[in-house]
Amino acid sequence: MTNSPTTPAAFAEQLLSLEGKLAVVTGASQGIGLAIAETLATAGADVIGVSYDIEEGDSPTRQAVEAQGRSFTPIKSDFSDRAQVAELAADLAGRGVDILVNNGGTIRRTPAAQHSDEDFDHVLDVNLRTAWVLSREVGRTMIERGSGRIVNTASMLSFQGGINVPGYTSSKSAIAGLTRALANEWAQYGVNVNAVAPGYVATANTHDLRQDPERSKAILDRIPAGRWAEASDIAGAVLFLSSHAADYVHGVVLPVDGGWLAR
Repeated sequence: MTNSPTTPAAFAEQLLSLEGKLAVVTGASQGIGLAIAETLATAGADVIGVSYDIEEGDSPTRQAVEAQGRSFTPIKSDFSDRAQVAELAADLAGRGVDILVNNGGTIRRTPAAQHSDEDFDHVLDVNLRTAWVLSREVGRTMIERGSGRIVNTASMLSFQGGINVPGYTSSKSAIAGLTRALANEWAQYGVNVNAVAPGYVATANTHDLRQDPERSKAILDRIPAGRWAEASDIAGAVLFLSSHAADYVHGVVLPVDGGWLAR
């Protein structure tokens, strides 16, 4: 970054500014995706929110983005439908996207011995193949322009095995590998490809787990920070990786886990 402001506050603001940028956030209708959309908008980006259940009219995501004075465009897409994903990728490739956040995902919980091919394929299509197709098509346009940011959502299970989630673990391990592979090829063109790996986050998906006193205590005892993450914790890391502050960061899978992996 050049032409740095003279005051520390102005310099810090410019480092994290996304003014004039267009960001795509998948899985944007709730939880982590909603928080990412709001945070990127707060930093100055206009946002395209993609989800199978995103509302065309008023929605929490639209309210959050437009409250920051930024534009919001919703796109519905079913990531388990390859034809819809191909159509979405072609659409986004024509929009001049500056930041692509591959956050949308799903999980199927079944012991490995009973885990069906259908469940395994479904999770890999949603979590991995969609991220690959969108990254390839949007990334091609970023290469042509000589700039861009792709941030994938990995997981603690990009590092660990988990239990009863073989499809999910496989997909998130592959997301880490895909992040590094694309970074190796695209860093030379000014395209930064990185990932965040959320720990245990207080969202609707973990509500039952947090209400279980024994499981919740066991989890909190393992987290040095002593609390569950908020969706905004993950969004802050995504903002960093999307900004000029991360200009020389390529191929990183950044744990945002309260110290879970360090335990």
